[in-house]
Amino acid sequence: MIYRILGAIVRAVLVVILITTPSILLPNVSADGAQVVALVALFGAALTFFEYVSAYPGLVEFRDAPPFNRVRFGSLFLTVLLLTLIFRGTSEPTIATDFVTSVGALIGYVLDFPYSPVRLMLLALPDGTSLREIEMMREAAGLSYLISLVALSVFMILLRLGHWPSKSGSFNVWINLPTFDPTAGGDVIARLKRDARINIVIGFLLPFVIPAVIQSASNLFGGLSFTNDQSLIWTVAAWAFLPSSLFMRGIAMGRVASMIAEKRRQTYAQADFDHQLV
Repeated sequence: MIYRILGAIVRAVLVVILITTPSILLPNVSADGAQVVALVALFGAALTFFEYVSAYPGLVEFRDAPPFNRVRFGSLFLTVLLLTLIFRGTSEPTIATDFVTSVGALIGYVLDFPYSPVRLMLLALPDGTSLREIEMMREAAGLSYLISLVALSVFMILLRLGHWPSKSGSFNVWINLPTFDPTAGGDVIARLKRDARINIVIGFLLPFVIPAVIQSASNLFGGLSFTNDQSLIWTVAAWAFLPSSLFMRGIAMGRVASMIAEKRRQTYAQADFDHQLV
């Protein structure tokens, strides 16, 4: 119980650090904006703490199947931190901000080709956007997209090398998949594989769909604006993080389906063996 409480506290603190990073590092943040960020951070910390301190399922999937959520959190935190450094460098340049900006510019130019997700994000910018703002978007989008691809690759490597989700073969569907009801009807394996394919397809399409949605909604809600750096950071981070997160969720559910199928084959084989002995 003590270990569970300490783990929940550490995770809650990390969530606070993630949410408040742009507000802390960016200059000229208004007092009202800082208060809103602090309120959101406290809410996120409370939600995380009660989620992980409880022994019952809640909202977080794969809660007891590391490193699924650790990889996702690490990729999101790294994305937000590096994007914050890029935007901070426009007013308070340092060696760190210049280095991150240079790396982002290189990656952005490499990934900026026709019909690429980075190019679509640039096309989503409103008319009249300055050349410098276009370059910043290219740097931010390219760096964010690369981090999401690296996070996805790391998860697949860990899944292969670590025999995820459990070396012992045990997996609590009730705790780790709280939104999945095994008793809803139909074969569990078929439903898991179907959900896995849906998540992978959506994850593949989102980097292309989100810029189109932003561009279509620009007439009603306004396009991407560089007047609020925090909003832009979270928009670009979500654009890169959500697809990779859905990809990982689809891969994870497919892995769980394969594990259940393997357990089922072993059970049937053992039953046949026992029947032959009798």
